[in-house]
Amino acid sequence: MSDFEGDFLPFSRPTLSEEAIAEVVACLRSGWITTGPRVKRFEEALKAYTGGAFALALSSATAGLHLTLAALRLVPGEEVITSPMTFAATLNTIVIAGGRPVLVDVERDGYNIDVGRIEAAITPRTRAIVPVHFAGVPVDLDPLYALAHRHGLRVIEDAAHAIGAEYKDRRIGAFGDTQVFSFHPNKNITTGEGGAVMTSDEGLAADVALARFHGMDREAWNRFGKQGSAHYEIIAPGFKYNMMDMQAALGLHQLPALDDFIRRRTELAERYRKHLADWPQWELPAAPRYDHRPAWHLFAPLLNVEAAGMDRERFMAEMKARNIGTAIHYRAAHLYPYYRDRYGYRLGDFPRAERISERIVSLPLFPAMTDADQDRVIAAMADVFARA
Repeated sequence: MSDFEGDFLPFSRPTLSEEAIAEVVACLRSGWITTGPRVKRFEEALKAYTGGAFALALSSATAGLHLTLAALRLVPGEEVITSPMTFAATLNTIVIAGGRPVLVDVERDGYNIDVGRIEAAITPRTRAIVPVHFAGVPVDLDPLYALAHRHGLRVIEDAAHAIGAEYKDRRIGAFGDTQVFSFHPNKNITTGEGGAVMTSDEGLAADVALARFHGMDREAWNRFGKQGSAHYEIIAPGFKYNMMDMQAALGLHQLPALDDFIRRRTELAERYRKHLADWPQWELPAAPRYDHRPAWHLFAPLLNVEAAGMDRERFMAEMKARNIGTAIHYRAAHLYPYYRDRYGYRLGDFPRAERISERIVSLPLFPAMTDADQDRVIAAMADVFARA
C-alpha cells in the first residue's frame, strides 16, 4: 500500500485566488458584511456573464428553487414534472411550495430527463417542468421549451451544476424562462454557500426579490446606508434567503475565472475518457448529439460491478484506503422513504434512473487537480481492480 500513502485527494476542492481572499478580508474590514454593494456587483456580473435579464443572489440554490416554485402559488394537487436523477432539494422544494412532484425517467444513454417522455406525464394539473442539467450537461432545451409553450407551462431549470454550460452557443441563463444556479463549495464557482436565480420574467424577479428578505420593500443596505431610510413595509410574508457581501466577495473573483475552470475540467474529463476508454469496469458518460458545452461539474461514470468484481461501496472504500476520495451523485430520489411512502413510488418505476443510481461514482475532478493527481486516481483504480 506504500505507493498510495500521499495526501488524501478529495473528489472536489474549491479554487480560491489570493485576490478573492483579499476581497473577503476587505469586506470584513469595511464593517458591511451582510447584503450590500458587493452582492449588487455580483448580480450585475452574473447578468453580464450569462446575458440574462434578471439576477437575484441568494443563500443557496435550494432557496432559489423554493422561491421560484413558491411564486407559482401552487394549490394542493397541482403537479411539477422533474427527474428522479437529482439531489433531493429539487423534489423537496416542489413539495414545500405546495406541489406534487411527478417524475419522468432519464435518457437511455444519459443522465438527463428524457424530454421525449415528458408529454405523457402532463395532466390538467401540471403547472411547471423542472429539468435538471445533470453534471453540467444541458438538457435538450429546444424541444422541452416547445412542449412547455404548447401546454402553457413554466420551466424552472435546475442549473445547480450548470453555470458556464452552453446549449447551441447560448449560455445557460441567457435564454428561456428561469434558471437556478448553485455556488456550493463543490460547484464550478463558489461563494462558500450561495445560489442565484436568473430569469427573463420581470414579475418573477420582483417576487423573488421581495420574498428573499422577509417580504420587506427594502433590504438592509437601503435602510442603514447613509442615503437610506430606516422605515420599511412588509409587502408579503417572506424568508431569510439573502446572500451576504462576504459571499459575494468570493463570487466577484470566481466568476471571471469560470471559463478557465471549465477549460481545465474539460481537459481532465477528456483525459479520463482517454485513459478509461477500454476499461471494462467502467461505462463512461455519453455526450448528447446536439451542440452544447458541458460545464463538467462532475465526471461520473457507471461502475460495471460484474467486470469490477465488487460493488460500489467496496470500490469506494478501497479507493479511500488508497487516499482517493469519491462520491455518489445521486441515489434516485423516488427511492427515498419519504417519496416512496407518500407518493407510492417503487423500485422498478424508473429503471434507467435506478440503474444509474446503483452504479454511479463521481471521480475526483476540480480545476487545481494536476495531471499527476489524476494519474494517482487511475493508478489506484488499476490497483483496486487488479486485487479484486
